[in-house]
Amino acid sequence: MQFDILTIFPTFFTQNPYFTYSILGEAIKNKHLELKIHNIRDYSKDKHKKVDDTPYGGGAGMIMTCQPIFDTIKAVKKEQAKNLGKAGPVIFLSPQGQTWTQPKAERFAQKYQGIILLCGRYEGIDQRIRDHLVDQEISIGNYVLTGGELPAMTIIDSITRLLPGVLGNADSPEEDSFSKKLNRKKEYPHYTKPAIFQGLQVPQVLQNGNHAAIKKWRENHLK
Repeated sequence: MQFDILTIFPTFFTQNPYFTYSILGEAIKNKHLELKIHNIRDYSKDKHKKVDDTPYGGGAGMIMTCQPIFDTIKAVKKEQAKNLGKAGPVIFLSPQGQTWTQPKAERFAQKYQGIILLCGRYEGIDQRIRDHLVDQEISIGNYVLTGGELPAMTIIDSITRLLPGVLGNADSPEEDSFSKKLNRKKEYPHYTKPAIFQGLQVPQVLQNGNHAAIKKWRENHLK
């Protein structure tokens, strides 16, 4: 899976240990995941590499301008199409977008080879970009962050762990919270050794080796 990330803060990704260690680091090492970071400022035609301006109609904050983002998306789509045969969707991370869910992550993991993630900043981006270049707007919750970089990381993580070969056990994501196998419910409780810790005991049914009883217990404890 190739993610092209459009941002004015590329070091959030290029110098982030989150993409170096654990599952995502291994996914990159084993070529299941490729991150390509694009600095929107590099495409600005302003002599000072400016990417924002005041809003029409007045109001607080600054708005990211059309030209740098238009040119970045155009170049990235062309490059992604060359590498993958077809450019993936342009996703704008926005609190106004559709809420990101496990079913969406599953669908994206199965459907696309490449995804373009546009990270906004300031008060937002010019509406013309949203109207004419963005394929879908995604939110990770009903709250506002200072930019789209953290939501982009969330989407990358949730999709990557579903890709074949990324997790050590291929069955692991099948019984995650919100998975199809669990009827989109939250996962059952987990316990490990010792069986008793400071007087707190693991449920006996999980220790008796009766797989049918264990399955029933887990089904009854889905949330």
